[in-house]
Amino acid sequence: APVPGQTLYTYPENWRAFKAQIAAQYSGARLKVASSPPAFTFGQTNRAPAFLNNFPLGKVPAFQGDDGFCLFESNAIAHYLSNDALRGATPQAAAQILQWVSFADSEIIPPASAWVFPTLGIMQFNKQATEQAKEDVKKVLTVLNQHLNTRTFLVGERVSLADITVVCSMLWLYKQVLEPSFRQPYPNVTRWFVTCINQPQFKTVLGDVKLCEKMAQFDAKKFAEMQPKKEAPPKKEKGGKEAAKPQEKKEKKKEEKKPAQEEEMDDCDAVLAAEPKTKDPFAHLPKSPFVMDEFKRKYSNEDTLSVAIPHFWEHFDREGYSIWYSVYKYPEELTLTFKSCNLITGMFQRLDKLRKNAFASVILFGTNNDSSISGIWIFRGQELAFTLSEDWQIDYESYDWRKLDPNSEECKTMVKEYFAWEGDFKHVGKAFNQGKVFK
Repeated sequence: APVPGQTLYTYPENWRAFKAQIAAQYSGARLKVASSPPAFTFGQTNRAPAFLNNFPLGKVPAFQGDDGFCLFESNAIAHYLSNDALRGATPQAAAQILQWVSFADSEIIPPASAWVFPTLGIMQFNKQATEQAKEDVKKVLTVLNQHLNTRTFLVGERVSLADITVVCSMLWLYKQVLEPSFRQPYPNVTRWFVTCINQPQFKTVLGDVKLCEKMAQFDAKKFAEMQPKKEAPPKKEKGGKEAAKPQEKKEKKKEEKKPAQEEEMDDCDAVLAAEPKTKDPFAHLPKSPFVMDEFKRKYSNEDTLSVAIPHFWEHFDREGYSIWYSVYKYPEELTLTFKSCNLITGMFQRLDKLRKNAFASVILFGTNNDSSISGIWIFRGQELAFTLSEDWQIDYESYDWRKLDPNSEECKTMVKEYFAWEGDFKHVGKAFNQGKVFK
């Protein structure tokens, strides 16, 4: 069995590394992920002689055990970190799992990359190639949909490496281009995908995966912005990162004469990794001991009143976080309840990048043409978080905001009622209709 204290080298948010990370969640293998300086700097660490000694290709993800055991290739790493249940307990199951792992690499990744990468601005758009890729993706979805017609998971009765690998290979498709109308003919695939990403072991690694609402198109502006960086001479660390991989690729092309598509994909992955990260609006705040994700997992997976709320109060950091009560200012304008709900979900969607540092339970009370909206929000810091980013300011002015004292009985009652969606809601005067959670 894998030894404890092993390390996975990767750049952040690498879908190939996710396979190994999710496998480790299931098997209980202890895994340190080295994805940021000083442990790992993409374009520097993976080009250093010590790294190349262990991993001659200089690619990530790369794995090193405490005993010096090294592996490259993400499928091999995920396999090593798995347990027998994930690898398949019989020779037949193990072979079927290998079949789906190979299927992901050979049938899903090439068309998925050809279609998705131009929408991320990291590959030139080619209409013919994109149309062909769409057709190839349809073929893949048809095969999967047929297979999943009578099955919950790809092999056997529970999650295996087959599901982990195929889900990770399809992440970008579902996040960027598989809009509802495109995925509509393949309901079994989406059901299976959503079932997998909602397993706690997937969620711990992937966070909340939002399925695409509108098919992304080629981003010419972003592509133009990213082009010079690929060719630029290595200046600072960023420049070095960007220039690193494509350069190395060009030299390798001469040696290996591999199919162009595969080469391009790795270039794209490199550029994707090197994309400058937007500044964190909360960077100025000191680190907080309250782990928001841990509370969210409790709230999502366990009983609200007996587990999640006690966990919240036990770990809540009064200095690092604040609790706010919000009320929609214009209840007289609320008509049909489904439209009122759209107001709430629309606001949540526009606040997507705030999720890591906030949690909310917002409730619609009343009935058609006689309703109100109010909610409890938890924010990182002591101020209203909306002011920290222009992107977050569209909706919040339609609400009145009041900061609550976490030590007060009022606050404790409100947190309990709004988190559990049950109680007297004395301050409202209307019956609970439905709730929405921002997490």
